[in-house]
Amino acid sequence: MPLITQNVDKSAIAAAFSRAATRYDAAAQLQRKSGEDLLYIAGRLMNNDTNNDYGQSVLDAGCGTGYFSRYWRNLGKEVIALDLSEAMLHQAKKQQSAGTYLLGDIEHIPLLNKKIDICFSNLVMQWCHSLATALAELYRVTQIGGIIIFSTLAEGSLDELGRAWQQVDGHRHINDFPSVAQIQAVCANYHHHLSCRLHQFFFPDVFMLMRSLQGIGATHLHHGRKKGLTGRQKLNALQAAYPVNRRGYPLSYQLVYGVIYRD
Repeated sequence: MPLITQNVDKSAIAAAFSRAATRYDAAAQLQRKSGEDLLYIAGRLMNNDTNNDYGQSVLDAGCGTGYFSRYWRNLGKEVIALDLSEAMLHQAKKQQSAGTYLLGDIEHIPLLNKKIDICFSNLVMQWCHSLATALAELYRVTQIGGIIIFSTLAEGSLDELGRAWQQVDGHRHINDFPSVAQIQAVCANYHHHLSCRLHQFFFPDVFMLMRSLQGIGATHLHHGRKKGLTGRQKLNALQAAYPVNRRGYPLSYQLVYGVIYRD
């Protein structure tokens, strides 16, 4: 099984999402759409298997403000909300999103083996050192007969932004994402199903586009920041280099949705 690894500063990621916590829900268009797609997949699985509702306990791994934790809790599930950001967990607690809250890393989940019936992880894997490690941890804590449902970003995500930055100063300034083939290879040893979907959002200008990324904490964190990247002159140059059409300035995300069955 190949390891997809990347240089990730977890403390910087936690700090970025903590800064975004209070405004996250208002900006999280992609996260909302991706999570709804995951819930649709989960609903189909549960409705199609009349002999198995996959149990009562749910781990929302990378819960953010607890938006989807609340969905599971409203279904009567026993929800554990896990996040790397203390401020995100605070927001989740304020809204009574779960029964239990854990400050922790999806690559080192502070739970015993075979503890959870359903693991739900929406757009978290791309912040990990290793996709294989994150999936192995979710598999470890899942009960036999349970399921892991996840979404992550693949190669091609933010490509318009990366190409525009490349024209401005020779650097892409976006996080590296694995190819769909690499994600498939990591999942190959599990009983699994993957599907892909492209999501596109349009903005009236590049300033709003960049603000939307900051609003969800999705800054360039895998290789550190360089000073001056968001200065007015740089952003003007970025807008001049950015592709635009009649709908506005596009930002694309290539999503992979996965289901892993715990054997």
